[in-house]
Amino acid sequence: MARFISGRAAAVAFGVLALTLTGGGIAVAQTTTAKPAAQSGQPGARPAARVGQPTVTPAEAARAKAALRDVSPSFVAGSTSFAVVSSAGVLLRGHDAVSATRYGPGQYQVIFNHSLVRGAYVANIGDAANCCIPPAGEVSVAPRLGTPNGVFVQTVDSTGAPSDRPFHLAVFTP
Repeated sequence: MARFISGRAAAVAFGVLALTLTGGGIAVAQTTTAKPAAQSGQPGARPAARVGQPTVTPAEAARAKAALRDVSPSFVAGSTSFAVVSSAGVLLRGHDAVSATRYGPGQYQVIFNHSLVRGAYVANIGDAANCCIPPAGEVSVAPRLGTPNGVFVQTVDSTGAPSDRPFHLAVFTP
């Protein structure tokens, strides 16, 4: 007569049955009352940041195109360009950066003298001077829509509300 269950299989089946009957290994759903953010150590709800970029005006598009014609002789493909911008949107210093514009609270555009289409952008909140710790906040970057040589930068304070912050921007191009 053929044997259908080996000794090990029977032991495993018996162990599973025992655990099931005693409640071991079974997940039990528990309901808990949510604690306020102050008690849980988690940040509270943040105000929604504005989504989207301001539209590019024809004058801005023309200036960006003109900047593409003035490529610096020092520009080398595969190099790093950068800009240091004040909270007021003033370009303080940089390499291959042509201009900076502030659109509203925490919204900026930085134009470079070469195409950034396949580039990567990195930004951080940084003091415009060489002396001080910058104000707390966060920064995000994206390609400037409709402008191949522009970067859109958005800064917020620690609560997530749009706020003017000075920043440093680095652009890496292939």
